Amino acid sequence: MDASLRHGRASLAVSFFSQGVVFALLVTRIPAIQDRYGISDGLLPVFLAAVPVLAGAGSVATEHLVKRVRPSVVLRWVQPLVALVLVAAGAGNAMWQIAVALGLFGICVGGLDASMNMLGVSLQQTYGRSIMLGFHAAYSLGGITGASLAWAGAHWHLSLAVLYAPVAAVLIPLVLLASRHYVDQRQEPVAEGAQAPAATPVAMRLLLPLCLVMSFAYIGDSTVSNWGAKYLQDVLGSSEQLSTVPYNIYMVTTLLGRAAGDLGVRRFGGAAVVRFGTVLAAVGFGVVAAAPGPWVGMFGFTLLGFGLCVIVPTTFAAAGRLFPGASDTAIARLNIFNYVGFLIGAPLVGAIGDAWSYRGAMLIPMVLVLATLFYAKSFDTGEARYGVGHERPRTADVG
Repeated sequence: MDASLRHGRASLAVSFFSQGVVFALLVTRIPAIQDRYGISDGLLPVFLAAVPVLAGAGSVATEHLVKRVRPSVVLRWVQPLVALVLVAAGAGNAMWQIAVALGLFGICVGGLDASMNMLGVSLQQTYGRSIMLGFHAAYSLGGITGASLAWAGAHWHLSLAVLYAPVAAVLIPLVLLASRHYVDQRQEPVAEGAQAPAATPVAMRLLLPLCLVMSFAYIGDSTVSNWGAKYLQDVLGSSEQLSTVPYNIYMVTTLLGRAAGDLGVRRFGGAAVVRFGTVLAAVGFGVVAAAPGPWVGMFGFTLLGFGLCVIVPTTFAAAGRLFPGASDTAIARLNIFNYVGFLIGAPLVGAIGDAWSYRGAMLIPMVLVLATLFYAKSFDTGEARYGVGHERPRTADVG
């Protein structure tokens, strides 16, 4: 394997890790941000909903931007900007400042997520074997790191600016240095006088099954992140301290599952891995819904982490295989449904929990995740080339 590809893989893993750190630092300190700016409980959901909506817009914009510049260029400049916006979110004191900061964060994160996964899929195609889950494992590791830093900041009563600024000061030079080694896939040279092959157009009717799978996975993910602690404490009767454990368990299991997931895809194929993860996640939701106490509930969240973690990166990879000549466009459109899942998941579970019961509400994401089984055949497309086995590396551009 060419050294530039190894460097490209390592540098992209750094990008995924850094994004995991930044995102965790934001979402785990939402209560502190609310207190700093005096955001009311009624207004907070509006702010939180605006972020994924604008992230979807950022992903759409990136689809068109990468027609003019390579995804590596987009990622190189948008990732430091996300870190700077995080610092701005912690340093202001007026309502308009946090509104602008969160708005910019949403738009930039949409571009960051899209370009980052474009590069991951492109590099996997160049490698000729599954490596996407490893990138998302780096993101999970970053999430654990960011959540740990947020805990330390809360424990030592650090202001948001004091917490965020040193992290940005470390991450910005790190990602800029890593960006020198990003690798973009390049088509093979076309002989003089020959006509370049036409890119496969992205037909939404073919991409839609993967879009639904992406939404279902993030509905499950947002259920854990938004309702896990409340469910354990209010429904299963845990202590306040114990109620913080499920999300940590969930993040650790996503790291472990993704770290081993590429081996599973190479051996059994993406469709088999997604089917296994889907069933395991559904069993996890069932255990959580039926749990008699907090310890059984935490076992359910453990199963959820191992099950859900493989679905998203495998879905991105499947989109790249489905449209090999237009993978950037496919990834940008698929990425929008990441945010659709976030927008739907938490409010849906909350509304059902308030109107009926939170145990019953846990069955809704279970059913939606199980629906992935109906679309599992979409993960078989092109696996002979990229998912299972090996292929000679393609020519690549170092970004």
